[in-house]
Amino acid sequence: MPSITIYEVFKTVLRQRNESDALQAAALMLQGSVIDLSAPISIFAAKISLGEKMPMADSIILATARLYQATVWTEDADFEAIAGVQYVPKKP
Repeated sequence: MPSITIYEVFKTVLRQRNESDALQAAALMLQGSVIDLSAPISIFAAKISLGEKMPMADSIILATARLYQATVWTEDADFEAIAGVQYVPKKP
């Protein structure tokens, strides 16, 4: 997973719950492979950002997934129509 997803998830859980839960979520994520942001990923992400009109963090996540031939699983509606993404709508 791209390292920026740790930031994204930690921030979301911290906002919605508390720091303990956010730290637990980050710890679970760190059990997987974490991909650091590199120059090639940055350049590819910038191209995706312009082409898809996507925010920086989202384009980094998508670029990393594409470069590593991985699938992005998300509840983020911004990814709904993007190839290579499995969008799962949030439950009400």
